[in-house]
Amino acid sequence: MSAHTITLAAGAGDHRSLIITLFSVFLAVTLGITVRAGRRTKDATDFYAGGRGFTGLQNGLAISGDYMSAASFLGIAGSIALAGYDGFLYSIGFLVAWLVALLLVAEPLRNSGRFTMADVLAFRLRQRPVRTAAGTSTIVVSVFYLLAQMVGAGALVSLLLGVHGDGAKRLIVALVGVVMVLYVTIGGMKGTTWVQIVKAVLLIAGTLLITVLVLNKFHWNPSSLLGAAADRSGKGSSFLEPGLKYGIDTTSKVNFISLGLALVLGTAGLPHILVRFYTVPSAKVARKSVNWAIGIIGSFYLMTIALGFGAAALVGHEAIVKSDKAGNTAAPLLAEKLGGGSGTTGGAILLAVISAVAFATILAVVAGLTLASSASFAHDLWANVIRRGKVTEKGEVATAKIAAVVIGTVAVVLGMYATKLNAAALVALAFAVAASANLPTILYSLYWKRFTTGGATWSIYGGLVSSVVLVVFSPVVSGADDALFAGSDFHWFPLTNPGIVSIPLGFLLGWLGTVLSRERPDTAKYQELEVRALTGAGAH
Repeated sequence: MSAHTITLAAGAGDHRSLIITLFSVFLAVTLGITVRAGRRTKDATDFYAGGRGFTGLQNGLAISGDYMSAASFLGIAGSIALAGYDGFLYSIGFLVAWLVALLLVAEPLRNSGRFTMADVLAFRLRQRPVRTAAGTSTIVVSVFYLLAQMVGAGALVSLLLGVHGDGAKRLIVALVGVVMVLYVTIGGMKGTTWVQIVKAVLLIAGTLLITVLVLNKFHWNPSSLLGAAADRSGKGSSFLEPGLKYGIDTTSKVNFISLGLALVLGTAGLPHILVRFYTVPSAKVARKSVNWAIGIIGSFYLMTIALGFGAAALVGHEAIVKSDKAGNTAAPLLAEKLGGGSGTTGGAILLAVISAVAFATILAVVAGLTLASSASFAHDLWANVIRRGKVTEKGEVATAKIAAVVIGTVAVVLGMYATKLNAAALVALAFAVAASANLPTILYSLYWKRFTTGGATWSIYGGLVSSVVLVVFSPVVSGADDALFAGSDFHWFPLTNPGIVSIPLGFLLGWLGTVLSRERPDTAKYQELEVRALTGAGAH
């Protein structure tokens, strides 16, 4: 989500008070929910897992709220509007990823752990090394994902409210950070989950409204919509065919495979998604919640077709690029156009509503990320590594709240001075790290009897370091016009996503660390874990 240009901000002048009112209403309602939930948070299970009292539908909505970030809402619509068929491939990748989570991770993870991913690893491996590695990986993934959302929040809100300059953006990032920390420290998992549920309902409703208006505009004829999109795309019929973005040369084709691997496999290793499986009373409900999430998320990504191609057809390629080169303003511009256009009351109202939904999306996702990272620090690093289990539940929760403030502060500071960072690259990095470091260790721990502590640490640290290093020396950071350091060129890795290298490397290092380790695997513990993962016997 790169910054919008002054074009959209100028159009926002007439309805700035409406946008502020909608933002204020959402903040007031969600903070009220958070305070109420906070009064019911009494112990660690309440704070980390919401008391495990959510139904399949509720948790499915919350998972959807966590997963459908502003990058999904704004970024995918923009990608489709500018790249056509190739842009829609993002939607396919995000949706297919849930099959991996459902089939391989959701049920056994719920049965095997308590609060964090590291609980599963520590069940049969040595606690301190694996909790340290898993906690580190969780925090790194969360901070990169969090930073992307914070940068997007500053760009979106400052320009929609018509404020300019680095000082204004930094102030908005700080305000978002304060609200985010309040959600987590006051409401814990209960408050954050209800915020996610409200946000998911708003996002689906807003997207459905735009979809209905777009289809109605073209008399419910998808062919007319696609034809108009191709005509105004400037690309002709190739806009509706594969290869416009990723079929240019061999490097772009390999880069697409790499990105696809990261998106499909990364979801099952994202910390803020994994903690959602612990908020339900049983594995059966966990499975139901993922089924609900697949239905909700699938419907949303199908509707992005209407958003993307509708923006291409009604707003036009030139207007979208003029507003934002990456296309991130496509959905708001489409909303304004469907409402009657710039300067009209209908356009102002619809743009204000969609903008408020986008802001709600950002707030909900950053709250979930902060909770996941602070819980991992308090539960894994502080309670089980530093204090060696000699800490009360009350003390652990207090530490998690302090960690949320610290992590929130770090995200705010980085977000304040990172307004020019490529946020999409940060999200892709988070997915790549999750797929390279977290997923191999989870799968090996659940399904490989011989897996050892050495394999876990090799896999996590190897996947973490390799993915970060490859991105640092990729065109994302230098050597390209849209790179972080556009004026420099020290890249030697040709791809913008490291997944095709770092993901297999994470699995390879997990295997290699195991076969070279002198540690004898605890067969009895593995058998106990296997029974628990498959049946739920003994699960917390």
